[in-house]
Amino acid sequence: MNHPMLRLLLCIMLGLGIFSPRGAAAEEVTIRHGGLTLNANLALGAGKTLRDGAFLITHGTLAHNRMELLAGLQQQLAERGLTSLAINLSLGLDNRHGMYDCRQPIVGVHSDDIAEIGAWFAWLKRQGAGRIVLAGHSLGGTLTAWYAAEHDDPAIAAVVLLAPGTWDDAAAAQDYQARFKTPLAPLLRRAEALVDTGEGGKLLADVGVLSCPGATVSAAAFADYYGSDRRKDTPYLLARIAKPILLIAAGNDAVVRGLPERVRPMADGRKLSLVVVEGADHLFQDLFLDDAVAAIAEFVAR
Repeated sequence: MNHPMLRLLLCIMLGLGIFSPRGAAAEEVTIRHGGLTLNANLALGAGKTLRDGAFLITHGTLAHNRMELLAGLQQQLAERGLTSLAINLSLGLDNRHGMYDCRQPIVGVHSDDIAEIGAWFAWLKRQGAGRIVLAGHSLGGTLTAWYAAEHDDPAIAAVVLLAPGTWDDAAAAQDYQARFKTPLAPLLRRAEALVDTGEGGKLLADVGVLSCPGATVSAAAFADYYGSDRRKDTPYLLARIAKPILLIAAGNDAVVRGLPERVRPMADGRKLSLVVVEGADHLFQDLFLDDAVAAIAEFVAR
């Protein structure tokens, strides 16, 4: 391509995500929801439109839609002719991009996350996507299962969960003590008391929360992340999902421990399929993502 105008046109197309060397169109799309701008990355399968169906992918705790795992997942799905929309949960911030900055107050709650998944699901349906595979990684997997358990929409074709989270009150307290060198119970009681009196928006300063030491966090967010709620436990949700489920566990997962052992008794290979990628860590780094995508492609082909 030697003509200057053709070179310029190609550069513009690459910059806008209209063309990519691998043949998959990609672009950022935005919607308004709850007074905030939400953004997502749309990657079309080669030769496909949203009317051919799409994956709706949700990221994990304080993460984002262009993290290496999700970027690789979207790329590999597109190469297989599968369209995907990877969303950024706002976590209470307008038009959020990148990892959550721990210097920002943490105010997001799970009910907002579920509502945002619903907003993107509705957007996909408005674009004509009649077959949507709900997918998520880590906490995003739990939120995806949570949404699917409470919304049996005909447009949901299946559910794909990558290393989704589990929950146990005692284990959470032990992990909190180990991470932040302070007991969880007094902080949780204080946060829950504020929520009960209608003061969930009150900010608690210098509190360890999630991966953020010394953070500022709303009482509602702290109570939501650390309070007792069985819906934060993916195995609990599985039996409540009407659609076919593929759960992919990482064999060397040091973040979500014991997942295969809890899921295996429920897996029948029809309603619930379990695949363990041996050797993979929580982020399916290196070539382990290839194994996960191969399992996904085989699953949706059925």
